[in-house]
Amino acid sequence: MTVVVQSNTLDESALLRNLRHSLPQAGAIVSFLGQVRSLNEGEAIYTLTLEHYPGMTEKSLARLEQEARARWDLLAVEIHHRVGSMDVGEAIVFVAVASHHRQQAFAACEFLMDQLKTTAPFWKQEATAQGTRWVAAKHSDEQARLRWERQAQPGGPEEL
Repeated sequence: MTVVVQSNTLDESALLRNLRHSLPQAGAIVSFLGQVRSLNEGEAIYTLTLEHYPGMTEKSLARLEQEARARWDLLAVEIHHRVGSMDVGEAIVFVAVASHHRQQAFAACEFLMDQLKTTAPFWKQEATAQGTRWVAAKHSDEQARLRWERQAQPGGPEEL
């Protein structure tokens, strides 16, 4: 397990390469890379600033990692998240999951991102031509998170 919150640039290629080389028994590694987009809600974005609570954020991400491991048979989980100011095109988050089989790796990676988007204590501020604005959580992100809650309840869907 690796959970890292950092202000320096993410090297997703090195992270993925290191994971691959350390797990020859893995049949699947699924990764997600989130980056600063150039447009949001029709406005050009110049920079994105992410704030967090040191210590609390890492504990929150570690809990998500533990929950994913409880749900699926995983060989490794990597969560690396940037904080601070980032330019368009820079990586914000890298999540990778390794398992023996692809279905578990895909499901766990999707679960982690759905949870991370809604429950991790990060606050986003975009800089636009009109000034700065805080980015609110989207309804669709919350719906994605709730889907996993329903799945964990007795009588919930077995597979998505």
